[in-house]
Amino acid sequence: MKKSISNTSRTLQYLRSQGYYVDIAERFISVSGKYLSGRAGIRKDLFNFIDIVALGEKSIFGVQSCGSDFSAHFRKITQSVDIAENALKWLECGRILLIGWRKVKLHRGGKAMRWMPRIREIYEKDFYLCDKRRSDKKHEQ
Repeated sequence: MKKSISNTSRTLQYLRSQGYYVDIAERFISVSGKYLSGRAGIRKDLFNFIDIVALGEKSIFGVQSCGSDFSAHFRKITQSVDIAENALKWLECGRILLIGWRKVKLHRGGKAMRWMPRIREIYEKDFYLCDKRRSDKKHEQ
């Protein structure tokens, strides 16, 4: 059986191919216990949303890497109170990229598939749009 590479590894390869200097910013915190077997623990992102830090020409990116659950990660960054505060603080000096990975067909009707990135830069206005949508829904009720 072929072992699949992680979304973080795909993102690192992609960003390096685009000329960025990159490194992993998340860490694994292992948990041990009497009833745990194997490698147990949690992954902790830098500021709760950054998996990778990428240095480009005169810019620094905080990158969140994910699979097909792209919109859930976007909402996590822009709507989760603690994370949104951290992300807005990051935007004062850097940029945020959300990179999601999915398999797409190379040709219509064909069988060959390739992993392709879906990339979205997150801006300050994205946070206010989410707040506005929430307040609009409250007024409708």
